[in-house]
Amino acid sequence: MKQINPKHLILIVEDSDVDYETTLRAFKNSNMTNPVKRCEDGEEALDYLFQRNGYSDTKKSPRPDLILLDLNLPGTDGREVLGDIKNDPALKTIPVIVLTTSADDKDIDKCYKTGANSYILKPVDLQGFFSAIQRLRDFWFEVVVLPKTGTPA
Repeated sequence: MKQINPKHLILIVEDSDVDYETTLRAFKNSNMTNPVKRCEDGEEALDYLFQRNGYSDTKKSPRPDLILLDLNLPGTDGREVLGDIKNDPALKTIPVIVLTTSADDKDIDKCYKTGANSYILKPVDLQGFFSAIQRLRDFWFEVVVLPKTGTPA
């Protein structure tokens, strides 16, 4: 297996402090040392990704290599964020993993049709969440070859 690249930046779009902290704990539990950037709502995520409203400095706001996206966000929701990412030629190559509590078949279908790279239901128990993050790590950082940072389509 290939070595995990700890330089791959992960953007976590998550409004819940508890879910964000749990994700960080799961990363630590899985020995993931990747840099993480958090956006707490959809509009902030779009500002970050499109480098506007305080995120224009690419050294302070580098392009992420992978996005973990919650769907149920205040304001601009994750469905809209996903659509904007996958409709932009410069961003559409960034893998987007939907990590959400929504088990709605319509959400799942729409996310995949919009271009989500995977759809993961947040397990309700801590051990299940840790296990899901471990599998995510194994697949996205050991099996998959990610595009180089900053390489638009």
